[in-house]
Amino acid sequence: MDFAFMWETFLTLLPGLPLTLELAATSILAGGILALVISLVAVAGGPIGRGFTRGYVFVFRGSPLLVQMFLIYYGLGQFRPLLQELGLWVIFREPYWCAVIALTLNTAAYTSEIFRGGLQAVSVQQVEAARACGMSGPLLFRRIVLPIAIRQALPAYGNEVILMLKATALASVITIMEVTGLAGKLIADSFRAFEVFIVAGAIYLAVTFLVTRLLMIIEFWLSPHLRMRPPSLT
Repeated sequence: MDFAFMWETFLTLLPGLPLTLELAATSILAGGILALVISLVAVAGGPIGRGFTRGYVFVFRGSPLLVQMFLIYYGLGQFRPLLQELGLWVIFREPYWCAVIALTLNTAAYTSEIFRGGLQAVSVQQVEAARACGMSGPLLFRRIVLPIAIRQALPAYGNEVILMLKATALASVITIMEVTGLAGKLIADSFRAFEVFIVAGAIYLAVTFLVTRLLMIIEFWLSPHLRMRPPSLT
């Protein structure tokens, strides 16, 4: 183990971390919004809406993310004239946006099922109690249904966030120089794969640790009924 080389490797890979975080944050945010829409359609969209969401989830959960990324980046290039006419080629010619689209569509399929489970976990008694207090429509959804659904879905959604953070490493196969992309380039130059991947793994591990701590704080904040009460003084 050459620790001097590992330190140099760390300094080489560190500039790729902002791009990794940007890919993860963009895809998670966009995927979360899309997943919320899909889950609402699945719950209240009728037979047509449920059929569409089931087909979408089946396709994107049943095929590898790497294949989806290849199809978007390399496959859509075959339709370049059509994309140029539609004004979309400026997006699909960029590896960054192809990676974001692939990550977004993939995480939306998983997250929509998590959100759907959270929405269905809201009991009828809680909804009826809110209606008895005069709530209905958007107010009922915003004050009762959505907070409870988020609280129920957060542990599973936290796992999806971590998986998407690590899935950004696949963007290196379409020439994006994030942490894994820089690691591959350094390996090609130095032929020292072991030390380079040890450092890259440590970077991902450190970021994952911070994300898990943040998710624990959010879960604690959303679950006041589970907090430890201070001991009584009487």
